Amino acid sequence: MDKVKNGINGKVTTASLLVALGIIYGDIGTSPLYALKAVIGNREITEQLVYGGVSCIFWTLVFQTSIKYIWLTLKADNHGEGGVFSLYSLVKRYGKKLVIPTILGATTLLADGIITPPISVASAIEGLNMVKGLETIIVPGNTLTVGIVIAILSVLFFFQRFGTQVIGKAFGPIMTVWFSMLLIIGIGNVALHVEILKALSPHYAIDLLINYPQGFWLLGAVFLCTTGAEALYSDLGHCGIKNIRISWSFVKVSLVACYLGQASWLMHQSGNLLDGRNPFFEIVPHWFLIPSIIIATLATIIASQALISGSFTLINEAINLNFWPRVSVKQPTEAKGQIYIPSVNTILWFGCVLMILYFKESGHMEAAYGFSITVTMLMTTLLMCYFLLYRLHWNKIYVVAFAIVFGTIELSFFIANVAKIKERWMFLFFELFIFMVMYIWYYARKINNRYTKFEQLGKHSNQLKELSEDDAISKFATHLIYLTKADKRDEIEEKIIKSIFSKKPKRADVYWFLHLNRTNEPYTLSYDVTELLDDKVIKVNINVGFRIQPKTELYFKKIVIELVQNKELNLHIRPDGSTKYNAEPDFKFVVIEKFLSVENEFTLRDGLLLNAYFKLKQLGVSDEKAFGLDKSDVVIEDTPLLYQPINNIELTRNK
Repeated sequence: MDKVKNGINGKVTTASLLVALGIIYGDIGTSPLYALKAVIGNREITEQLVYGGVSCIFWTLVFQTSIKYIWLTLKADNHGEGGVFSLYSLVKRYGKKLVIPTILGATTLLADGIITPPISVASAIEGLNMVKGLETIIVPGNTLTVGIVIAILSVLFFFQRFGTQVIGKAFGPIMTVWFSMLLIIGIGNVALHVEILKALSPHYAIDLLINYPQGFWLLGAVFLCTTGAEALYSDLGHCGIKNIRISWSFVKVSLVACYLGQASWLMHQSGNLLDGRNPFFEIVPHWFLIPSIIIATLATIIASQALISGSFTLINEAINLNFWPRVSVKQPTEAKGQIYIPSVNTILWFGCVLMILYFKESGHMEAAYGFSITVTMLMTTLLMCYFLLYRLHWNKIYVVAFAIVFGTIELSFFIANVAKIKERWMFLFFELFIFMVMYIWYYARKINNRYTKFEQLGKHSNQLKELSEDDAISKFATHLIYLTKADKRDEIEEKIIKSIFSKKPKRADVYWFLHLNRTNEPYTLSYDVTELLDDKVIKVNINVGFRIQPKTELYFKKIVIELVQNKELNLHIRPDGSTKYNAEPDFKFVVIEKFLSVENEFTLRDGLLLNAYFKLKQLGVSDEKAFGLDKSDVVIEDTPLLYQPINNIELTRNK
């Protein structure tokens, strides 16, 4: 969907508030379908459990969502963008060790996302078993129910390739209806047991955690009410702070009213067990049951869509910040910031289907959900401490207080959620895979860069001029362009110089050296030009924001046109006379594909990282596709990378 202009300073309008409701609150907004139900579980319904449970939920929303995310974390905007990678971009200069918390935060946010669509959609569909005539057909966990959930999710993932620009316009109105429904049915049931309002006192939460048998471990279920808070921060760029904060007032009141309404109904069931009943659908008037299930299903689909889009954004940022191998990234519509990553879409779909096939019903998924998000929140708290200290210049005492308060809350949630590992052990393999990919890609590139040799481009200028004017050598291209990692204007990689002069020298009229600089800002797009030799050797730096998918060839050709129009560059006439028939400049991009030479000798860690890095590189897209180059204008060169040659070879000649 289109972003509200000016990001953080986005104007507050009815339309922008609808956008916020439609995009931001899908995950946290559908938690009433299962959060309080998970707290009660199969325990006897008592006043201590009900009052304590709803009190814990209320104060979790106050501290975690309202104070930490809505008030504090949203301040950490990177030119209007949010999320763990945006936060990392803001603070990475202040701590080299922040890479690991960032990788952990991104990994766990992405991993737990696989269970959000199944648990949300399943919770809504299972409400059909309360409809007369369907109670024996729609049974939680049976083949039909599982099939319906898989079908809905499959259709949702299939339509990702077409973008959400059209249906996205309906998200806001649908979520407005959803939250209005929560508010109305909640207030209606609170009126039946007004005493439930006492549960808002923190006394009941403390009593539950301390005095209820194994009460502390109920925090694992309580945490489900705020799992969408991290996604809320990640979606900051879609709406801006003002719209999120204002709309949160309505959302929070609706959520609290619904939880209180469910608690009110539960107090009328005192002494009984839930026996599979869902308090959410129990408080819905019977005549409105089917419409409420339809609305709930639409809300869960929107929640799932927001999570899928967030996953695409997360991986795209990871690619551009060198945390993930380059994969195919497409833009299905003209809407700014809307992307589609086929490989991620397939992985998420496969993971969601496996989740519903393995757990079968929402009740089982509740027991496994939430563990990873606690890790994400802990990592965000750590990164926020650096942001508050170094970017907002808070007093150290206040930063320590922030760390203690939210560190204690989230560590408690984490410990309570550790018990869920036995229910989600297979999840750990998926999380380990994501973590290792990010770890390998980031640190192997660091090693790669450490061994990359640079030379002064200026000392080769005369030699390049001589080669360019040497008619004895056939011309390779009019304009020869190399992509370079050298961010300094007067430097170039040694391997590029070797590519030009070694074996068969590459003669050209103009030698271009193009550096793509990934900025810490999300949507930067600018360039600067340095002519080391007039009209002959030119270095270009293009600054590209970390949320932009680069189209290098398009940028380069536009730069050339501007230089010609400003009379800073002459377009050379080809000597064979072909310019008469085709005035377009002859561009040739050289992409150097590296492979690991067998002549290297590494430490164990470096060897493992580099070998894994090149294996991953083979699975990703080629450099020409990643940088947006046309095949017809590209020459691929394979170059062995020799980091540490083996020197201690002892050969004995036989006499």
